Amino acid sequence: MEEEEEEAPLAVQIDETAEATSYSHNDDDVSVGVTIVTGFLGAGKSTLVNYILNAQHGKRIAVILNEFGEEIGVERAMINEGEGGALVEEWVELANGCICCTVKHSFVQALEQLVQRKERLDHILLETTGLANPAPLASVLWLDDQLEAAVRLDSIITVVDAKNLIFQIKGYRDLSSFPEAIHQIAFADVVILNKVDLVSQEGSGNALDELEKEIHEINSLAHIIRSVRCEVDLSKILNCRAYDATHVTHLEALLQEHQSKPFRDLHDSDVRTLSICEPQAIDLAKVRLWLEEILWDKKYGMDVYRCKGVLSVQNSDELHTLQAVREIYEIVPARKWKTEENRMNKIVFIGHHLNKEILSDSFRTCILANT
Repeated sequence: MEEEEEEAPLAVQIDETAEATSYSHNDDDVSVGVTIVTGFLGAGKSTLVNYILNAQHGKRIAVILNEFGEEIGVERAMINEGEGGALVEEWVELANGCICCTVKHSFVQALEQLVQRKERLDHILLETTGLANPAPLASVLWLDDQLEAAVRLDSIITVVDAKNLIFQIKGYRDLSSFPEAIHQIAFADVVILNKVDLVSQEGSGNALDELEKEIHEINSLAHIIRSVRCEVDLSKILNCRAYDATHVTHLEALLQEHQSKPFRDLHDSDVRTLSICEPQAIDLAKVRLWLEEILWDKKYGMDVYRCKGVLSVQNSDELHTLQAVREIYEIVPARKWKTEENRMNKIVFIGHHLNKEILSDSFRTCILANT
């Protein structure tokens, strides 16, 4: 059964002279979280956006709908088009307090315009129509010097069609290239498994459980939420703080959960998740060189989409967190190691042509030799 045609959100006129409305937020965090929403055509991305724009959730959320398109390309989409460029056609305020716009060229400038508005925003959603790979956008939002004080990358959400995804997953393993849906799952922090009612109607009680296992084979770190018409609890998809180095408890829980999951013996050529562990403390400078050889130089022929981890650094009493999206990575101290903790290096990789033996052996070269 196809989804019914979606109703357009109810729009109201913006009063530019009106005083800013007071919304509840954490005054200690001046930056606004940005969530990238991606998904294969027909999965329900627009349904999720419309749900957020129509729901009475009490939050002031800005939604940026881009129209980058395949012919424009990511590089041009990120370039400042100059003062004469039509960046944002029109901001429309909706009846529930959210605002929405369509971006033609530079989403960075759209964000800058947003944070300069008088009204305090609770969150920003960037809907990525026309872009299959969210990684370049994530990289700009995550570590962009111009934006980092005003906005922060909160998470990447991928909406998938529960009825059709299983056919895409089963079909891609024999191909040398992968459908967009596989890449989008690999980069996701949250996967919304939409249209689960259509799968349930087919009478296979274990179909959804098996589908979740398939998703976790690709990306074991993603949190999966089942939905019908993308009606989800917004607290599960907003303010995830997936890229917040201080949110180390969440990262440690993800790594622990990954270790407890059973995995099939997949081929190196599959897009998959694997992890390495090393109990001995490492030399941080060596780890940076090791990472750069893998991420930048593709030294071992591996294509790493994302990695997350915790590091035990020699001569440091602080636990360090590691995150990477494609070639961009960050290693920062997060908190003090607890006395009773077993200090351990744990890194989870998501990517293509991953080789656990090579990763483990090469990582051991980062151990500082005893003198």
